[in-house]
Amino acid sequence: MSKLSTTRRQFLGQTVLVGGVAVTAASLPRNRRQLSPTTPRTAAAKRILILGGTGFLGPKTVEVALARGHRVTVFNRGRTEKRIPFEFKDVEHLYGNRDPNLPADDERGPDKKLLHPDATPKGLEQLVGKSWDAVIDNSGYYPRMVEASAKLLAANSKHYIYISSISAYASQKIPDADETAELARLSDPAVETMGKNGENYGGLKALCEQAAEASFPGHAAIVRPGYIVGPGDPTDRFTYWPVRISRGGEVLAPGSPDDPIQWIDVRDLAEWLVKIVEDGTVGAFNAIGPVRRGRWGDVLETCVAAVKNPATRTWVPTAWLEANGMGGEDSFPIWAPPTGELAGSHRWKNERAKKAGMKLRPVADTVTGILDWFPSEIERRARVAKQMAEAAAAKGDPPAPAADPTVLRAGPAPDAERELLAKWKASQKK
Repeated sequence: MSKLSTTRRQFLGQTVLVGGVAVTAASLPRNRRQLSPTTPRTAAAKRILILGGTGFLGPKTVEVALARGHRVTVFNRGRTEKRIPFEFKDVEHLYGNRDPNLPADDERGPDKKLLHPDATPKGLEQLVGKSWDAVIDNSGYYPRMVEASAKLLAANSKHYIYISSISAYASQKIPDADETAELARLSDPAVETMGKNGENYGGLKALCEQAAEASFPGHAAIVRPGYIVGPGDPTDRFTYWPVRISRGGEVLAPGSPDDPIQWIDVRDLAEWLVKIVEDGTVGAFNAIGPVRRGRWGDVLETCVAAVKNPATRTWVPTAWLEANGMGGEDSFPIWAPPTGELAGSHRWKNERAKKAGMKLRPVADTVTGILDWFPSEIERRARVAKQMAEAAAAKGDPPAPAADPTVLRAGPAPDAERELLAKWKASQKK
């Protein structure tokens, strides 16, 4: 999206853009068993290879696939499970680097012990001679690497599912755009950095799509999610609102209750990815919810209804926020002002994905899932901070500044929110 804010790009791709930090903040094991009890087992077992598979979306996808009787292989560097164990035992786990220009155990640093102690790291060549019914690529961010993986796997796999992004589109100015909208382009297609502020993210995703389709012509599915949210989300994007409202006081609600809003629960996306495998679905799809156009006020009202002592909401209009430097799409997580260059933001069509079997849960399920999960996430953050401090002390390094694990990683800081609210109220007295 040439006009898309770079911070939003970072949000939409943050799970990988921030490397180990975001990935290792994925869901805790206790939250990986949240499938619907009605999830049926499939009669025809598929062999599924997931490139990645241990971050936020990956474990949910593995969980669904196993519950439906499929056989799963994951291929990755083994980095994430060094901090969060990969709990699925009935999964083949291959360790290596998907970048053919790097050593198989490369971690971009001197510590070669980050790989799983039982792993024998190899490159992509270990995928040769094996066969899969489908490949799910949720860790491809540079077209050269996607091309290398897809070309190699085309000889022994039937179906390639590439997880792209809504950011792959050139613009979000036009409301109700569908999958035929123009894709983002890069002036330098060979660039292999996201850019200082993530400005290359969308263009790189579009090029990755093309690389996947070139190797699997007529046999590729391109999935373009927007905000992937729910239990285990390491970014606190959507999480900010139910947690902040649960903490009481007064919360600043930006914009208008009628502003549009879109997202997809990670569990719904995982379920649909496995269905895509089962059905052999191909083509490009906007993986966006809810079922009907989302309304920002309804989302916040659902957060209020889910807690005992909710915060009161004070709605502050977009025009005032813009006049005070807080009207952009990155001032408050998830929300974006639906005007100007952002008029199509949160208004993408999703009919094609729904026709292809994408099911979407009500927002109340997402909100309660987050509220049930987040206390354990605070515990996890505190534990990781302690472990990092202990590791630094063992090496004789100065300790990193201690972060409060209860502080949300998205949204305005409490002091900033109070100041904005006070300024807004003062402006109404004049």
